[in-house]
Amino acid sequence: MTRDEFDAFCQALRGTTRVEQWGGASVWKIGGKIFAICSKWGEGKHNKISFKCSDLAYSMLREQPGIIPAPYLARAKWVQIEDHKALSDEDLKGYIQMAYTIIAWKLTKAQRASLGLDLPSLGRP
Repeated sequence: MTRDEFDAFCQALRGTTRVEQWGGASVWKIGGKIFAICSKWGEGKHNKISFKCSDLAYSMLREQPGIIPAPYLARAKWVQIEDHKALSDEDLKGYIQMAYTIIAWKLTKAQRASLGLDLPSLGRP
């Protein structure tokens, strides 16, 4: 997934905002809370995508080749895709959607209402 594809996918999710920070990383938020990041941190010139995970997904993904616990965010159950071949674009979109849902559920009812989020349609993470 390219950075443009990543940004387009995250932008299509309801109520999201994007900021560029930390040396040009594309940081996506819902209600002011980060759910996914695309950066070129570390060695190499390819994109590295990081996202919030459920406990189960974190346990499974960090064991997969090309995926590591995200630097500085691992304690909060985040992973970083080091090798773009580690996940298909379709699987990556699914995990980003789940990250969005996990963070959306952590918002207050008032925050969710102001963003127009329909909880039943989001599903419970």
